This record gives sequence, C-alpha cells and structure tokens, in this order.
Amino acid sequence: QVQLRESGGGSVQAGGSLRLTCDVDRDSFVSYVMGWFRRSPGKELEFVAAINWNGGTTSFADSVKGRFSISRDNDKNTMWLQMNGLKSDDTGVYYCAADHGPGFTDYISREKNEYDYWGRGTQVTVAS
Repeated sequence: QVQLRESGGGSVQAGGSLRLTCDVDRDSFVSYVMGWFRRSPGKELEFVAAINWNGGTTSFADSVKGRFSISRDNDKNTMWLQMNGLKSDDTGVYYCAADHGPGFTDYISREKNEYDYWGRGTQVTVAS
C-alpha cells in the first residue's frame, strides 16, 4: 500500500499563506497524477488542485485559482501546495491523493473517485 503523508497545515489569519507538503513513500511517485482535495466544515470533499507527472499540466478549482499553486519534485517524491491570500472559506482538512492510472501523460483528473491512494489529511484553519 502506498503511503502518503501531509504536513504544513496550521492556523493563519486571513490574507496569510501556508505551504502544504505531501510525501510519498514510493519511487513510483514519478508516474502518479497528484492532487489536493479538502473537506470544509459542512461540505463534501472537493477538488482543490492537481498536477500531472512532470508538472506540465495543472488544474485548479475556480475558488483557488490565482491564489494557490501546485508543484512537485520527482527526485524527492514530494508535492507541495502553496496557498496565498487565504480566506476563511479555505478552512478545512486538506488531503493529498495519488492517481496511478494516467502514467506518463498529460491527463489529470478533478474527480476524487479516480484517485487510488490518500493521505490522512492536515488541518488548515483561516481566521477572518
């Protein structure tokens, strides 16, 4: 079973920044599409951002576009989510996820059901 571990969550004032990290325990990380999802209070799990295997293709939810960026380092088996201009609506538990299906392609998915492996999540709290 592939293990994913998130870190970097915390509490911040509105307008602040956080950087989330997702570490994966397999070198097969290089071929995974990686994504971030979040569950905000009272809401269902929603897509935040995703990146294909080489970082050439990315996708963002409309609610975070222009404020969040996603990146990865295949030598370190690590992915990051840089979150700037945080708002209270960004509060939630953030999960990283891996999709091993697409391999070395430009394809990425925004659908949680397409992701095979999940971390346990990290809490982000934004105070207004």
